[in-house]
Amino acid sequence: MYYLLGVLGLVCLLLAVRLYSMDHNLRKGAEELRQRRKERAAAPLHLAAPHRASEDLLAEINGLLRDGEQERADFRHREQALRRQIANVSHDLRTPLTSILGYLQLLESGEVAEAQRREYLAIIENRARVLQGLITSFYDLSRMEAGEYPITRERVDLREVIGELLAAFYDELESHFQVVVDLPETLPLVWGDRAAMTRVYTNLIRNALEHGNGTLSISAYAGEGEVTTVFSNGGANLPAEDLPRVFDRFFTSDQTRSGHNTGLGLAIVKVLTLQMEGEAKAEQDGGTFSVLLTWKK
Repeated sequence: MYYLLGVLGLVCLLLAVRLYSMDHNLRKGAEELRQRRKERAAAPLHLAAPHRASEDLLAEINGLLRDGEQERADFRHREQALRRQIANVSHDLRTPLTSILGYLQLLESGEVAEAQRREYLAIIENRARVLQGLITSFYDLSRMEAGEYPITRERVDLREVIGELLAAFYDELESHFQVVVDLPETLPLVWGDRAAMTRVYTNLIRNALEHGNGTLSISAYAGEGEVTTVFSNGGANLPAEDLPRVFDRFFTSDQTRSGHNTGLGLAIVKVLTLQMEGEAKAEQDGGTFSVLLTWKK
C-alpha cells in the first residue's frame, strides 16, 4: 500500500514538474513574443526547457514571425519602388508641361515675330505629342499588366514585320546609324500577335534611336522549336548591376534624368513578349547593347 502511494506520489510530482515546465515555457514564450511585438523584431522564440508540443507550437509561431517580417520587407520595397515611380512619372509629365507653359507665356507677351511664333507653336505641338504618347504608354502598360490587352495567337512572318518597320523608319535610321540587317529568307513563321509584335519591334527601334549610336545590327536565327531576333546598337554604357533591370517599369540608367523620359518602352516589350509566350533578355558586350527576343515556331 505504502509502495503504491509512493509511486503515485512520484507520478504526481513528475506531472507537476512537467506542468510547471510547460507553464514556464509558455509564459516565457508569451513574454518574448510581447517583447518582439514592441521591438517589431522577428528573432525566433526559444524554450526555457525542452518540450515537444511546446516546441512544435513555437516553431509555427517562429514561422509566422518570419513570414510577417518578409511581408513587411516586401511592403517597404514596394513602397520605395512606388515612390520612385511616382517621382519619375512626375518628372516626365512636368518636363513637357513646363516647356509648353514657357512657350505659351512667350506667345502671350505679344512681342514675338511671325516666324518665331510659328517656331514656338511647332515646339508646343511637339511637346504636347510627347506628353500624349507618355500618357498613352502609361495607360497601355497598365492594361497589359492587368491582362486587359487583347492578344490573338497566329502565325507571324517576322521578316515581314521587321521589314515594314525598317522601311517606315528608314530616314531616321539612316541618319542615325550604320544599319546592318541579316534576316534569312528561310526564317520560319512564329506564333504571336502581329499587332503586338509590331508594337514590340517599334519600341526596340525607338529605344535604339534614343539611346544608341554607331551601328544598329538586326539579325535573326532559328533554333530548335524557336526563332530569336537580336537588336544590337552601340553607345551602351550600362553598369553591370543595371543590365538585369532594363525591362523594369520606369527604369532609366540616367540617374539625373536629364533628357531621358520614363523607361516604358522596354517594359512594354517585356510584358507583350511574355504574353505571347516569348522570352526577352538583354546583353551587353563592351559598348554594344543587345535585346534578344525568342519566339516559339
